[in-house]
Amino acid sequence: MRFKIQKSRLSKISQLILPLIAVVITVSIVRYPEEAFKAAFEGLDVWFNIVLPALLPFFIGSQLLMGLGVVHFMGVLLEPMMRPIFNVPGAGSFVMAMGLASGYPLGAMLTGKLVKKKICNTYEAERLMSFTNTADPLFMVGAVAVGMFKDVRLGSIIALSHYISALILGIILKYYAFNSPRTESIGSVKKKENILLKAVKELLRARKEDGRPIGKMLGDCIKDSINSLLLILGFIILFSVIIRILTVAGIISLFVPFIGKVLSLIGINPNLSQAVISGTFEITLGTQLASQAQAPLLDRVIIASAIIAWSGLSVHFQVMSMVSDTDIKITPYVVARFLHAVLAGITSYILMGIPINNYNDLSLPVFAVAPKNTPESWWSIFSISSQVFALLIFILIISSIIIYLWKGFEVFGFKVIKK
Repeated sequence: MRFKIQKSRLSKISQLILPLIAVVITVSIVRYPEEAFKAAFEGLDVWFNIVLPALLPFFIGSQLLMGLGVVHFMGVLLEPMMRPIFNVPGAGSFVMAMGLASGYPLGAMLTGKLVKKKICNTYEAERLMSFTNTADPLFMVGAVAVGMFKDVRLGSIIALSHYISALILGIILKYYAFNSPRTESIGSVKKKENILLKAVKELLRARKEDGRPIGKMLGDCIKDSINSLLLILGFIILFSVIIRILTVAGIISLFVPFIGKVLSLIGINPNLSQAVISGTFEITLGTQLASQAQAPLLDRVIIASAIIAWSGLSVHFQVMSMVSDTDIKITPYVVARFLHAVLAGITSYILMGIPINNYNDLSLPVFAVAPKNTPESWWSIFSISSQVFALLIFILIISSIIIYLWKGFEVFGFKVIKK
């Protein structure tokens, strides 16, 4: 009874706080109109030059592939890999590949759609969303390493630390709600059945169940994608304005000494405290301040990696909006983001211990370009993300086929017979 009363009080307090915050933001915008306009314009620039070309093709393509039954195809093919390692259904491989290739918040959007289609349950979705909703490679290498740090070699370190820590996080989250019910595998395969044939049958069955003509399906995908991207634009602009107003009003400077002491305790230069505070709200501004801070390169890279993994409250609210019509809880996701930030910082520290010249061979020329407002830059962003997606899918499928063969299943018309 007491718990219900306390919960009711907290609910009433939150109902009072939220309007108060809205009023404060509105008054602040009126008080600092020029700064708010500049921040909004910068947010629009980031969305138009980085987010839109990176996400729009994949928002449309991913939903189209889901409607065509490709998720069910991959669900059959990749179940033996995804379930033992990450404790999620095989269909999660599609979300993982799309999320790692194209960036925030596509992983969350696709996870929400899997829940709606009952391909995975709530607990599986919370695990899946927490490690597949990642930054895209071009942002880390092009925008951060080249555009902010002016050193393409750092892109390899930042990207590797981000993805390695994300996979470690996925393995850790395997034990979150470990004893919760599992979703039944799509098209459970028997040893006498051909794996590829079974996967194709599931694809055709899913396509038949969807039933939409290709024209209507494509129209629905485009409409839904544009709406989602406009929502993302709103969050980016809102948080760009909030962080600029907090900075101009001197509110952020109030927290700088405290954050500086915390950073000093863990051996990080306190001059990075403003980057940490800004990165708490918005990823791009936080990484930019980290790159410009008067601090050793090692400390700046560690903080930038942690900020990218945390992703900022702006992305957190984007994720909340993507899964708002499901039962997915946001708390496990936020905790996972903090853990990812810690893991990414530690991994960056380890990788930076290796002489940086060793990363020259990993610095692909195609990545060594900061995103710009040109058709060539847009095409480059789409091309790179597509290549990363194709590579990830290829690796996942080959790995899963090897596992199937090892377990004695029939693939490509033959199977491995153990003596």
